[in-house]
Amino acid sequence: MRIELNSGAVRLHPNQTLRLVDGAGATVCALEGEVWITEENQARDIVLKSGACYRLRKRGLAIVNALGGPGAV
Repeated sequence: MRIELNSGAVRLHPNQTLRLVDGAGATVCALEGEVWITEENQARDIVLKSGACYRLRKRGLAIVNALGGPGAV
């Protein structure tokens, strides 16, 4: 997977999801709000607060969801 954002962010409405396929090695950063990340075949889920980042570990599907309010990644 290759996504390049030179400026700006992907904005998510409350409880809106972003699907990432085969993103192993990509870094997801919570720029605003809190986001929940779950990866296919990964035992635990991740919750990021604004300013935190996480590197996706698994190939397959990863879901990024804005928790409770709007968010940006």
